Amino acid sequence: MTSTALITDDLTAGAPVHAPAGTGEWWRDAVIYQVYPRSFADGNGDGIGDLAGVTAKLDHLKALGVDAVWLSPFYRSPQKDAGYDVADYRDIDPLFGTLADFDEMLAGAHERGLRIIVDLVPNHSSDQHVWFQEALAAAPGSAARDRYMFRDGRGPGGDEPPNNWQSIFGGPAWTRLAPRDGDGPLGPQWYLHLFDSSQPDLNWENPEVREEFEAVLRFWLDRGVDGFRVDVAHGMIKAPGLPDWEGQVAMVEGTVEEPTSNPGAPEDGSTGAGNHGPMFDQDGVHEIYRAWHQVLAEYDGDRCLVAEAWVEPLSRLARYVRPDEMHQAFNFSFLTTPWDAARMRSVVDVSFSTMDAVGAPTTWVLSNHDVVRHVSRLGLAEVASGPLNGIGANDPQPDPELGLRRARAATLLMLGLPGSAYLYQGEELGLPDHTALPDDVRQDPAFFRTGGVEAGRDGCRVPLPWVGGAPGNGFGPTGKTWLPQPAVYAELAADQQYGVEGSTYEMYRTALQLRRTEKIGGGALSWVTSLVDSPDVVAFQAAGVVVLANLGDSPVPLPAGSEVLVASGELVTWAGAVAVPEDTTVWLRA
Repeated sequence: MTSTALITDDLTAGAPVHAPAGTGEWWRDAVIYQVYPRSFADGNGDGIGDLAGVTAKLDHLKALGVDAVWLSPFYRSPQKDAGYDVADYRDIDPLFGTLADFDEMLAGAHERGLRIIVDLVPNHSSDQHVWFQEALAAAPGSAARDRYMFRDGRGPGGDEPPNNWQSIFGGPAWTRLAPRDGDGPLGPQWYLHLFDSSQPDLNWENPEVREEFEAVLRFWLDRGVDGFRVDVAHGMIKAPGLPDWEGQVAMVEGTVEEPTSNPGAPEDGSTGAGNHGPMFDQDGVHEIYRAWHQVLAEYDGDRCLVAEAWVEPLSRLARYVRPDEMHQAFNFSFLTTPWDAARMRSVVDVSFSTMDAVGAPTTWVLSNHDVVRHVSRLGLAEVASGPLNGIGANDPQPDPELGLRRARAATLLMLGLPGSAYLYQGEELGLPDHTALPDDVRQDPAFFRTGGVEAGRDGCRVPLPWVGGAPGNGFGPTGKTWLPQPAVYAELAADQQYGVEGSTYEMYRTALQLRRTEKIGGGALSWVTSLVDSPDVVAFQAAGVVVLANLGDSPVPLPAGSEVLVASGELVTWAGAVAVPEDTTVWLRA
């Protein structure tokens, strides 16, 4: 390996490629922490996390240094898809507590200066929702059925589905009702479900559906929530006529393209993570969000809407965050970018240019409840960006040391980018997926609907470890956990990392503190001129801090006298200078 020592001028930044909007809303530069309630902390000892557990751990979140908390669904639900099958949008499922528990948690968060974003699931409801039960009892063509996507079948007797769409979880996207007296000449109707058969799609062309969800927004806004993360935000409107589509319907959390030997950097930032077809990203969704924007504007406190939209290219995603629509959209193109310097610079460039063009902040995210944790994804040497749909016991297993080293480096790179950043619970502990879960404990419908072809998302949803070596690693008072934890969780537990120099928790806490004091989230960004074409290094200046990530396998010497603010790993001596080793990121004083 060879290297040329850098001099101070080598870290000089060029012209800004991003300048902040400067309008001051809190969500423009916030760090938002996702809580997946059933796996965060268990307050009552039943082995399932709950709102009381969230309240008990608010001090952990405050000390970590995040600005807001996004809670995955806690609504009343049969839990066929871990709460993303909602039976009542205005109540708490008994698994998680009561509305009083929610109010206590919300008040506790606000007392600590933490804002609360709740999940909203508008594309579909549970089949146990009162509306769907009414639709089952009603006749074809009735007002009750028009709230959902009921259709007559094709072929003799209506025995074939209305079109050839496939469920994102595997299998057909249509289920036929049971025969009954009064069926028409084409027999029982079919209903659409882009996900599990227990999750019928709502008909967003129906004014009653739109009125109901605006009322649901007001219900939670009146309770004091600070915003909504909108599930499948790109899927609510379907193309007129529901035409057949021959394309492959991948999971929302679908596997991204594998890099070729000379992949280059796509000019539009695409990584293959977007959903396509007549069931996604239809222009009609934007009318819905303009109406929701007006609802939120009636409330003080800069309430926000966040789109979960697996849409590419990024120019299409930017349409969701135009000034009169939503406020943020998850940047899944960034999440799925391979461990490659040129591609990383490309997706950052395009993210800023497209979002700046509509006056919206760029959001950055590496993990969530739907994808393999980035510690595990980046530990798979054969796939530069890693699989997203789960890793099973018989799949190639990640290298834990490589994965953690790259994950820490990726995190510091992400937190150094202006805009808003999302963290997934437990990533501050360096948690990997449970990649060896027995099949008999799995609960993800994607595993069952694909006959086990997809391992599913259970591996990233394992209950958190709070006290290493305690029963259940301190997840709750009884030691029960609704999914088993891998053995490594004992040494990664929160209590094993608090105050420990070099621990992943302390790296996160230090970076978040610096991000706030240096005002990085609201700053401008410029590329370091001398490294803008480097095959191995991503280097930029944000708000006066230089962020240098070495994605290659040769150390990168730093200029003499560099003030290192935080590093993702131990620095080394190389060519007589302090150097950044492979798969390591540093923040420097410019």
